Amino acid sequence: MTKGNSTKITDELYAYMLAHNPPLDAVQQGLVETTYERLPDFAGMQSAEEQAPLLAFLVRLVNARHIVEVGTFTGFSALAMAQALPADGKLIACDISEEWTAYGKEAWAKAGVADRIDLRIAPALDTLRAMPAEPHIDLAYLDADKGNYIAYWEELVPRLRPGGLIATDNVLYHGQVLDPEATGAPAAIRAFNEHVAADERMDSVMLTVADGLTLSRKR
Repeated sequence: MTKGNSTKITDELYAYMLAHNPPLDAVQQGLVETTYERLPDFAGMQSAEEQAPLLAFLVRLVNARHIVEVGTFTGFSALAMAQALPADGKLIACDISEEWTAYGKEAWAKAGVADRIDLRIAPALDTLRAMPAEPHIDLAYLDADKGNYIAYWEELVPRLRPGGLIATDNVLYHGQVLDPEATGAPAAIRAFNEHVAADERMDSVMLTVADGLTLSRKR
């Protein structure tokens, strides 16, 4: 196996990369800082800074008008995607924590996109299964409890329109996917990755963005 050109991402190189991406706006940056200040023990759940412009790019790339996010936390990724939506677009944000999503609601209002985000506090599988069964989703972002990733996938794919995308976060799970003895979340991610790779309904590519990001396009 040839790994090809490998570049070690130092702190300096990471800063260089961020400097050559669209910068976070004041509301986005404020939400990142608030998350780390108020929820230091959980802030690692927040999507990486470079994922915000990437998700916004994907929204525009597929001309998304209907987005579903599974796992919202404090709302950073939802904010970035909602800001890229047209004024009449809609993002359904699925989460179970009113406490964590309250930070997002405040930021969404500051950014003027609260009307584009439909926050549904309930188990995400219940929310997904209550949606229309026909293909209507343009883009989905999956970043929630790992044990249910396959179940979420199976609810999302039939509802995804042809050419629509699913972006799935944490597919490398801190490198623990390589440990055959690992259980829990790493094992669930391993199973999910195999499931996605074998799904003939989708074209998928796994990228080493942040903690691993898989982009999947419906055929």
